[in-house]
Amino acid sequence: MFSIIQAAGWPIWPLLLCSVVALALIIERLSSLRTARVAPPKLLDEVVSVTRAHLPGADVVNKLAENSILGAVLASGLRTVIADPRLTEPVLRASFESAGRVAVHRMERYMNTIGTIASAAPLLGLMGTVIGMIEIFGSQAPTGGSNPAMLAHGISIALYNTAFGLMIAIPSLIAYRYFRGRIEEYTLEMEQAAERLVPHLMRFSVPPVKKAP
Repeated sequence: MFSIIQAAGWPIWPLLLCSVVALALIIERLSSLRTARVAPPKLLDEVVSVTRAHLPGADVVNKLAENSILGAVLASGLRTVIADPRLTEPVLRASFESAGRVAVHRMERYMNTIGTIASAAPLLGLMGTVIGMIEIFGSQAPTGGSNPAMLAHGISIALYNTAFGLMIAIPSLIAYRYFRGRIEEYTLEMEQAAERLVPHLMRFSVPPVKKAP
C-alpha cells in the first residue's frame, strides 16, 4: 500500500484525507440514522396510550425527548399543551413544525460534507491526472529522447489518482443518496405522527371563556 502511495505522488494525499473523512462520516450517519434512534415504530402508539387519560409529568416528557428524534418532536407538542392549556390548534401545529425543522437539521448533519466529497474526489483525481501528464511531458528530452523512470512515474501518478478519485467518489455518492432517501422517509413519518397527535392533544385544551354579550 505504501508503495502505491509513493507511486501516486503527492496528489494522492488530499484524496486519502477525503477517504478518511468520508468513511468516518458514513459510519457516523449509519449509526445516527438507525430507526431506533430516529423514529422507533411503536413510539407514537406508546405516547397515545400514556396520554389517553391525562397528560404525563415533566420527567416522562423529558425521557420521551431523549428517546429519539421523533420523541423530541412529540415531546415539544406535549410541553406546549402542558405550558398553555388554552392553546389553539394553530399554535400546537406551529410547535410541531418548529420541532420538525430542528429534527430535519439534526438528521441532515454532515450530509453536505459527504456530498462535497462525492463531488470533489473526481476533481482531485483529475488534478492528479493533469500533474501526471505534466510529468510525462517533462520526461521528453529536447533532443527527442525520454527519461523512462520519469515517464513511468508520470503514468503512475495519472492512473493511480484517477482510480483513487473514483474509488472515493462512487461510495460517497451512493451513501449520500441513501441517507437522503432515509431522511425523507423519516421526515414523512414525523409529519404523519404529528398530524395524528394534534387532535389527540387538543382534547386537553381548555376552551376559552366566552364573554357575555
